[in-house]
Amino acid sequence: MIDEDRLRTSLGEHWGIGHARIEPHHGGMNSGTWFVTADSRRRVAKAVDPDAILDFTGGLATAAFLDRPDLPTGAPEPSRDGRLAVEVDGLLLALLAWVPGEGITTGGPAEQRVIGTTLARAHAVLGAADLPSADTFHWVDPAAPHLDVRDWIRPAVTAALGTLDSLDPATLTWGPLHTDPAPEAFRLDPGTGVCGLIDWSTSMRGPYLYDLASAAMYFGGPANAGPLIDAYLAEGVLTRGEAERGLPTLLRFRWAVQADYFARRIAADDLTGIADRDGNEQGLEHARLALGG
Repeated sequence: MIDEDRLRTSLGEHWGIGHARIEPHHGGMNSGTWFVTADSRRRVAKAVDPDAILDFTGGLATAAFLDRPDLPTGAPEPSRDGRLAVEVDGLLLALLAWVPGEGITTGGPAEQRVIGTTLARAHAVLGAADLPSADTFHWVDPAAPHLDVRDWIRPAVTAALGTLDSLDPATLTWGPLHTDPAPEAFRLDPGTGVCGLIDWSTSMRGPYLYDLASAAMYFGGPANAGPLIDAYLAEGVLTRGEAERGLPTLLRFRWAVQADYFARRIAADDLTGIADRDGNEQGLEHARLALGG
């Protein structure tokens, strides 16, 4: 974590920002974040461990490509020398635009439709993106040592990967992904009706169904996320046939990603973004129940 004095110095050195009001936020599980107010503008400073994020700078480039008035992304503000992120004490620090509104926290049909439509619009725009630095789906290693933290994890993850291979992801529609479109990443401004999509923390190409499965996962899966899925498919990015064929498999893989993620955090005793170890244990338990471990 960067302390406030170091952050203030870095903002002045790299972005020319002085006399800023800095408020700690730290709401994410993979980063440190601060609200930065200067010159009547609000921004967000975000610091990540480059070893924990696959391609943070690539994710920032994705946000910059996608950002537009009707789909704000929290795009990065380049540093004085044109970088999207700078190294500070071994971390990567970025300065992001503030996106007005509130993260979606309820799962009613109207909110789900906003999420589905916004995600599909993002995918449609990103289909034209040239992001050569993007990593390629997927990143889960069934031989990773951290999967040994519980006996059930490696068999469950391996089985989910086998099902994914049988589906043949290459037959699906691919493009740049968000990778974790959780409800709070969708910021809806009630005054304008504009919904933004923030937290573009990595650059990854893969099946769009992975993002759709991720969004549906947060509402309990397709059985509870019908309005979200219908709104997404209404935008024409994917056919209903592709969704019906691949969504259950991608959802299972998404839960395997959750198992892999929380197993890694438990092995490293990583408490970033949570109050205590119970947060990691709860996340892993949700994955176990979903995977039948």
